[in-house]
Amino acid sequence: MSTDDTREPAEPGSAARESAVRESAPEEPRYEPAPSVGRLMLVLLVFVVAAVVVVAGGVYFT
Repeated sequence: MSTDDTREPAEPGSAARESAVRESAPEEPRYEPAPSVGRLMLVLLVFVVAAVVVVAGGVYFT
């Protein structure tokens, strides 16, 4: 491990200023990951079952 004495000591409060600058800087937008194929098929299956129930109920009650 080497020591590097060429760095100047930090000013008091400089770490707080750096974190404030980092927090106020615009960040890249974070997006949700795409759903997996299995989850997508499950959502489609639930949608189709609900549609069949609605249509079957409409036919039965008319």
